[in-house]
Parts: sequence; C-alpha cells; structure tokens
Amino acid sequence: MIIQPRTRGFICLTAHPEGAAENIKNQIEYVKSKGEIKNGPKKVLVIGASTGFGIASRISAAFGSGAATIGVFFEKPASEGKLGTAGWYNSAAFEKEAHSAGLYAKSINGDAFSDEIKEQTIALIKKDLGQVDLVIYSLASPRRTHPKTGVQYSSVLKPIDQPFTNKTVDFHSGVVSDISIQPIESEDDIKNTVAVMGGEDWKFWIEDLKAAGVLAEGVKTVAYSYIGPELTYPIYRNGTIGRAKDDLEGTVPAINDILKDLHGISYVSVNKALVTQSSSAIPVVPLYISLLYKVMKEKGIHEGTIEQMQRLFAERLYVDGDVPLDEKGRIRVDDLEMRADVQEEVSKLWDQATTENLEEISDIAGYRDDFFQLFGFNFDSIDYNKDTSELVQVPSLAE
Repeated sequence: MIIQPRTRGFICLTAHPEGAAENIKNQIEYVKSKGEIKNGPKKVLVIGASTGFGIASRISAAFGSGAATIGVFFEKPASEGKLGTAGWYNSAAFEKEAHSAGLYAKSINGDAFSDEIKEQTIALIKKDLGQVDLVIYSLASPRRTHPKTGVQYSSVLKPIDQPFTNKTVDFHSGVVSDISIQPIESEDDIKNTVAVMGGEDWKFWIEDLKAAGVLAEGVKTVAYSYIGPELTYPIYRNGTIGRAKDDLEGTVPAINDILKDLHGISYVSVNKALVTQSSSAIPVVPLYISLLYKVMKEKGIHEGTIEQMQRLFAERLYVDGDVPLDEKGRIRVDDLEMRADVQEEVSKLWDQATTENLEEISDIAGYRDDFFQLFGFNFDSIDYNKDTSELVQVPSLAE
C-alpha cells in the first residue's frame, strides 16, 4: 500500500507505520542520550499510552530507567487493506524496540474508562509484575461512558461567560483569521466536560489498583495538565476545558488519602504547549504554538514531548529530596514556556501576525512538521512513494 497523508481539518486520516517507527526510534535515542534516570521507576503503568505525552512517558520510563511497562490505549488495529491509527503503530514500534532491548512491555487495547479494562489491567499486573511503582494517567478522549451509571458524556470546547473572539490560523494554508466561539448554553456543558476530562476516572483507577493490591510501597502517580498564557485563558483555562483541569488538579488530595498507608503520592504535572492531536483542535492554540516555537527555538530552549517527559522524570519526579512544586502543589515543566522574556516576545508577535507575514515571524513550518510527524509523515528518511505493509501488529497485546 502507498500511504500518503490525508487530512480533514485538524485530523489526519492516515498513519504511516514506518514513519511511526522512525518517530519512536528518535524519541528512544534522545532518552538514551540523556543517560540513566537515577532512582527511576521500575514497574510502570501508563494509562493513555499510545500518543503524545503518554507514549513519551512510556519511552522515558523504559529507556531512561529500564522499567517494565504496561500501556493501556484505545486504538484501531491494522487489518488487511485498512490502516491502523497512529497510536497503534506507535505502540507496535515501542514494543518492538523495548523487546529488542530486553525490556518487558505489554499492552491492552480498549476503553480505559471501563471497569472491564481496569480489571484486565489489574490481572496482567498481578500475573507479570506483581505491583507497579508508577502510574501515569494521560487519557485524552472527547467522550466517556461512566462505568458505574452507563451515562455517556461528551466534552465541549467553549468559553463560559461570554463569546470569545481572537486570531487563529489554518495551519495547512497559513491563513490567519478571526474566530468567534459562543459560550456554553448551560451548566451541563461544564459538567459533561468535567465528567470526561476531570479527575474522577484517575481516582477510580487508583482506588481499583489499590484495592487489588497491585500498587507498590511508595508508589507515585502523575496526571497531566496545562495552563498557558493569558491570551488563551478564555477558550482554555477559563473555559470548559479549564474547569475539567481544575477538577483533575483538585483530585490530588483525595488520591493522596488513598495512597497514604502506602506512603504513596500523586501529582499533576503542568506541561508545555505542544503540537498534539488534542491541541490542534483548539482554536487560537495553533497560532500561539507556531509563535512560541519560533521564540523558544531562537533562544535554544525548545522542547518536544519527549524532552518534556524526560525532564519531568529526571529533574522533577526522581530527584534527591523533595519534588519541586509551585504554590498550588503542581509540578511545572512549562517553566521555560512561561518565562517572562518568552511570553513578552510571543505577545508582540501575536499582535503583528497576519497571513502575509506568518511564514516570516512564526515557525508555522515547524508546526506542520510536528503535526504530520504525529502520524508518521514528514520524515526525510522515509520514502513515502514506496509500497508499505499496513499489517503491523502490537507484539504483546494482552487478550
């Protein structure tokens, strides 16, 4: 099969298995180049393990700390004549590399919100690892079926108090335009978004893992969040998604209570703005990221997902002494993004940005590259005109 990118808006409908493998290899090589993560985790569960921060977390644990990893994800498998999703090919490539390095790696494909997948994961931990000492929660989904009630919730991306109008960019064409987004129609929009993206499911996972006896003494668990600059607050941090992130962050004390007798602890890590499948869908954010990339690359402080996660593990989670936290108890690896000098320059460029000057004052080309590389495209080492087998399987998929 000749596999080329096909897009619809902010979604790429195809994924390239060889490009995904190249992406995973590059991330592994970066982690290995940084050396061993001292006192790092040894048995790790990653919930939401196939793309973005999730796969980068799995790579950082495995190749930075020699950890055995179990990854949970919900991806479309490859079949004859039908491509798998990018996350499917990422996971296949990760497992292949991990096994070649002599590392334990198994995966579970299914709805992580469901009790069935939680039970399957617990059974696999008991059988193969006994216990885990790190649980990463990195789920990103537009919908959730509640495991106790069966009610399905859908998240929405909306401001809360009033319409939001600002610049955005079509990153495919480079056209800068104004966009207006209407506010929520009712409080149900907030409740539904919190139900999907808040902290309840993270708490359910920890409760079930604890009850099953598969959490090790001193276990750590981390979920991921984002704050961003004031210009994105109306649509992000002060919008429906922000309410869900507030709920996620507010779940930390409850999880700490659950883990108390194990001397375990939970954290929320606030990460940098990056090109992900999720962030590409948020109006305003692609323009902000393209300007941010320009500034941070010029200053020599740019990071992608793997650089972020390697630094989270090596310089935050597994340091001697106390884990550095902000005034609200959060880990911050968005510290370079939020530096005053970076934000001042981005703000100036934001005011200047037009369709005509975008290529000059931003890194929209870098944004496009990062977007397509999420799906295995735009790697110079891959011949995309070559016949490629779509039938790539995840080697150790648990049944």
